[in-house]
Amino acid sequence: MSKPVDARGVLDDAPFTFTASGDGKVFIRWKGRQAAVLQGERAKQFLTRIQGADGKAAQLLMAKATGNFKRGNEKSNRK
Repeated sequence: MSKPVDARGVLDDAPFTFTASGDGKVFIRWKGRQAAVLQGERAKQFLTRIQGADGKAAQLLMAKATGNFKRGNEKSNRK
């Protein structure tokens, strides 16, 4: 049996946002900090996939696009 995708509930707070620029780049931010910049074909694919996604599905797409958030080693701003 596989583990749930977001077992720790990290995506519940919607920490990811993205902005698409006019020159074809997509900027993905995690808690306001830039986490990734997508360009070219990767940016186009991302925008196509996220178009129909909402809530946690969109958060998961952004997390996967960054590539660094699948190991659970992201740092939290919690004190």
